[in-house]
Amino acid sequence: MPQSYHKMGRFGLPLLRYISSLPSTRTCCLHQGAFAGSHPCYQSTIPGHRCQRSRGVSTALSQHIQDLSGPEQRLLTKLYEGLIGGQRASLAECITLVETQHPRKKELAQVLLQRVLAYRTEQESRNGGKPVAFRVGLSGPPGAGKSSFIEVVGKMLTGRGHKVSVLAVDPSSCTTGGSLMGDKTRMTELSRDMNAFIRPSPTSGTLGGVTRTTNEAIVLCEGAGYDIVLVETVGVGQSEFAVADMVDMFVLLIPPAGGDELQGIKRGIIERANLVVVTKSDGDLLVPARRIQAEYTSALKLLRRQTKSWNPEVVRASSHTGEGIPEVWAKMESYRDAMLASGELQGRRRAQQKVWMWSLIQENVLCHFRNHPSVREALPHLEERVTQGAISPGLAADLLLRGFSSSSTQ
Repeated sequence: MPQSYHKMGRFGLPLLRYISSLPSTRTCCLHQGAFAGSHPCYQSTIPGHRCQRSRGVSTALSQHIQDLSGPEQRLLTKLYEGLIGGQRASLAECITLVETQHPRKKELAQVLLQRVLAYRTEQESRNGGKPVAFRVGLSGPPGAGKSSFIEVVGKMLTGRGHKVSVLAVDPSSCTTGGSLMGDKTRMTELSRDMNAFIRPSPTSGTLGGVTRTTNEAIVLCEGAGYDIVLVETVGVGQSEFAVADMVDMFVLLIPPAGGDELQGIKRGIIERANLVVVTKSDGDLLVPARRIQAEYTSALKLLRRQTKSWNPEVVRASSHTGEGIPEVWAKMESYRDAMLASGELQGRRRAQQKVWMWSLIQENVLCHFRNHPSVREALPHLEERVTQGAISPGLAADLLLRGFSSSSTQ
């Protein structure tokens, strides 16, 4: 990774000053004129709302925009207008921008995200402070029928007038780095639906199967007008804990004939589930599905409740026959309504933002550590001594951290 990734260049510092100058209660000043030549403070149509510190924000914007070239301003304006206009091509381009590892484009992506966040904040304010979209995380072991389930649910929702986006994360090869991206191929009907958007993304080695930009992609999908966002993760493991920190509801999909699921899927994963769906509940698998439903229902009674407003439930569904699919969505709506009424959904989203901020900090600090000159110089020699057994891994880590700290404080 290039060293410039870790340094705040001529663009980064004005960006930091600009974001720091935004009002703590509202960000709607960014909504209009952010990429244009003039920067009037946007007067919201929300009754009783006033933009605070408008002069300071306008000054910061003026200083910040000077660091954007003409083509960059036109690109961001084009992407933003296409995004809020509901154009799927613009949404795809925006997600590509936030997924890039190019240092300059990463900075441009943050500018775009700030404007989309301001737009979403305005939409939520007009909605009485309630979220305008419902985020659902879906996971389960391979072969649970996640893609088939998502396609059937997605087609049902678009038929009811909803706009559905699917963020499917595919595992990347540890050898070649490639990814099959098979989810969009499986969802043939949904991918042709104009009210649906499917975006497969590779894990690129990210632990847990959730990319570091999945959270930003959710924000972009909501800005594009998609009121249902489905996030599909890979397999069973660390990914459940990662996706649970970015969605409103976590749904665990399990097949009916996978052996002793209560032993195979760890207790911590079940504790994070707000709803358990036994898939493929039809034909010869109907009896096993009923047995698994009873086992999970009994197990959930022994676990501590995550929220005061909702008790996790176990339901059966069949993507092949469509039986149980409307009932599954009805359970999801009941969860959303209960959480919104109690205010827990809004609190959960606020807590998630803090969690993901620290997650990104940890990731970037590790990258900065690896690319530090002192660490790069000493690392090969220390790695060799560790592999030879000359020193312990703990001592090698202490030496690297000591060299990093001493050179950073100079």
